[in-house]
Amino acid sequence: EKRVDLHRAWSETSYRMQSLRDNAECAEQEFAALLDSDDPGTQPVITFDIEENPAAPMIATGVRPRVAILREQGVNGQLEMAAAFDAAGFDCRDVHMSDVIAGRTDLSGFSGLAACGGFSYGDVLGAGQGWAKSILFNAGARDAFSAFFERADSWGLGVCNGCQMMSGLKDIIPGTSHWPRFVRNTSEQFEARFSMVEVVSSPSLLLEGMAGSRLPISVAHGEGRAAFDHPDGAQQALDQNLVTLRFIDNYGAVTGQYPQNPNGSPLGITGLTTDDGRFTITMPHPERVFRTVQNSWHPDAWGEDGPWMRMFRNARKQVG
Repeated sequence: EKRVDLHRAWSETSYRMQSLRDNAECAEQEFAALLDSDDPGTQPVITFDIEENPAAPMIATGVRPRVAILREQGVNGQLEMAAAFDAAGFDCRDVHMSDVIAGRTDLSGFSGLAACGGFSYGDVLGAGQGWAKSILFNAGARDAFSAFFERADSWGLGVCNGCQMMSGLKDIIPGTSHWPRFVRNTSEQFEARFSMVEVVSSPSLLLEGMAGSRLPISVAHGEGRAAFDHPDGAQQALDQNLVTLRFIDNYGAVTGQYPQNPNGSPLGITGLTTDDGRFTITMPHPERVFRTVQNSWHPDAWGEDGPWMRMFRNARKQVG
């Protein structure tokens, strides 16, 4: 028996159930992908030196800039996010939205913020949109975030729910007119996968020097499909070099096929940045794979740090 035939026989019951329960086209694409006996599997390509730390001179000063690890009800990714930024030389502070709304925390005291992922508001109300509305409909919070985003020296990262939330704040974040909303995955299911993305050349401060890399990354979301305001919005964002990450298959080609593209986003787009690169949003979770041991598979040559650690070190480098 051929391995492909055995694999499909093993998977057929799941495929039949998936066809009835989920999006039938996605189920068919995943089952058909098993026919590719030449699939090379996960093939990372890294265009930079993982061991190099561009933030080393800044860390050597002993100064640890403050970064707000921002969370809301239901968010659960704050510990991984804080661990990544702490390892990159930051002083991480746990900031709950209630702290900002009540005036207990002043965002002006932070160099940057990281909006974390999880299940904010139980992933209802449009997932991160409920979080965004808690800012937009509260005058004090809106003023605080507007002032933070307007600062020339501020920067930020939004991941998963944080990505959805920041996309909902594009009216108060300069240079985000091209950002999409994030809606229900084409598969109609929550997707938790180890996916491949390519890092696209962009002005993103956090992804400096990483363009051209093809990297595995953690995905965990139910509403990650990018929905642009205009029919050609995805292509326009790409043409303007404001897309940062795209889903690819194991051959390195940008893909819309499921499950390599787990949410069905057009042109594989799953990360974007602002015109000036200060704020970056991404549906996948770089903070969940910044250490090599966090990856479900990795090349033997990788040491303590995985390639996504560069993203957090870039942040420290940019602060100076």
